[in-house]
Amino acid sequence: MKNFKRVAPLLNCPACKSKLNIQIHLTCVDCHRTYPIVDGVPILINEDKSIFRIEEIIKASKMSYHGLSHQMTTSLKKMVPNISENWVEEKNLCRLSKLMRQNIDCPLVLILGCGAKGKRLDALLHDESIDLVASDVYQGDGIDLVCDAHDIPFQDVCFDGVLIQAVLEHVVDPWRCVSEIYRVLKPNGLVYAETPFMQQVHMRCYDFTRFTHLGHRRLFKRFSEIDSGMSGGPGMALAWAYQHFLTSFFRNKRLRKFARVFAGFTSFWLKYFDKFCFNDSPQAMDAALGFYFLGCKTNSILNDCDLLKLYEGIL
Repeated sequence: MKNFKRVAPLLNCPACKSKLNIQIHLTCVDCHRTYPIVDGVPILINEDKSIFRIEEIIKASKMSYHGLSHQMTTSLKKMVPNISENWVEEKNLCRLSKLMRQNIDCPLVLILGCGAKGKRLDALLHDESIDLVASDVYQGDGIDLVCDAHDIPFQDVCFDGVLIQAVLEHVVDPWRCVSEIYRVLKPNGLVYAETPFMQQVHMRCYDFTRFTHLGHRRLFKRFSEIDSGMSGGPGMALAWAYQHFLTSFFRNKRLRKFARVFAGFTSFWLKYFDKFCFNDSPQAMDAALGFYFLGCKTNSILNDCDLLKLYEGIL
């Protein structure tokens, strides 16, 4: 872990939230549970409340994800036009970075569910004044810590920012995860989230929840809103629906792949219509692919009557 010396004293047992002794393994000083460190990456999963198992994570990490078949699949995907495009991500992450650096010399930011650090995080990765802790529920390139967002293994009020993109639909209890985010953020700490609305199931059985704009705002009711809006518009939502409409006709795996490729080439252009919706079409919110939220931790709670007044869709 790049920032292990800074982060290690902040680590807690995900089960009982007590301190950890760091040796060959991580051992809780109270409940005496042990957590492995594999290839320098701590695996901190509360198996009593998680759908993931440490043994399975370790086993999966030993498998190669970069074989010939994987390379061929990746190459083919690059050739097929993408039906989605996040028009606001780069701007929002740059804004998040700027806001954190206004009053903090070296902000500490937790990324939940980052996968392999990629292009979408460039705005933060290239900012050397920000310390990032990248986490996910599996090991991989760029992962500093394996954990479950339902039980974040860190002390209270230790992060200046938390980033959680395309994750809350894949957790069984997003409200509990956001409560954990609130817990580990410092006073006035920032959160940035992106979550789908009109998007079909992806990641198979690990897909549970969708949110409207107001539903997403209520999820973060303990945060004051800095900004929110669409991360994907109705054009992309239509492209996703079209793709899944076509694949629904086929049980054969190869035919479904062909249908996805056909959908990519025949519907990718729909995403460009969303450029006309983002600034001056509030009614598009009712048909958006997904939403983002940028907020600040506060001591107040948005009540439901005030929430209803925030509706921006079709009256």
